[in-house]
Amino acid sequence: MPRFAYPCPDCRTTNSLHETGCAFEGTDWHEIEQAYTDVLSVLATGPTTESRLRHDVPDGPEAWSGLHSDALDLLDREERVRETSEGLELLSAEAYREQVTEPTREPLATIYREGSYPGAHDNSVFALIAFYEMVGLSWPETRETVVEWLRESGTWQRGGFEESSPEELVDKKRHVYEAGYGWKEKAKAAKRVIDAHS
Repeated sequence: MPRFAYPCPDCRTTNSLHETGCAFEGTDWHEIEQAYTDVLSVLATGPTTESRLRHDVPDGPEAWSGLHSDALDLLDREERVRETSEGLELLSAEAYREQVTEPTREPLATIYREGSYPGAHDNSVFALIAFYEMVGLSWPETRETVVEWLRESGTWQRGGFEESSPEELVDKKRHVYEAGYGWKEKAKAAKRVIDAHS
């Protein structure tokens, strides 16, 4: 089940050691967790508009801060909330897991949909593993999802791998998951190669 670690809305750290230049460097960690808790406690009651959300947070609208806005923005970017006709809706754990296993935003959507080609394999696998780590899939979930993608997208059949199986390939990239690397630059590089083949 995807976990949520209350990441800093700016640098994404999950503890008090923020990156240099982070907008929330020096902010007490409990304040970051509290902002998420305030937002999520309202969203958990059902769909709501953003203005209503700001009004309904514990301690009222005067408690809403830039930290709350940034926490909500991160929840939106990571697709943990969605816009419906009734307003913002918090996704259930199952709906979120189904959604994140098939990325919908570019450049990852192209990688996932089209599969990879020789020349893009390393960047594609790197980007997917880093993305799944970022959105909270466990390593076993990430491994299973990427192995399945390698087979079902036609990527493995296209060849160009030194490894003898998709499992071996993904296992060699576990360091990407453990280090928590970003995915955007690798995904952009892979998409350029994939687009040339499409």
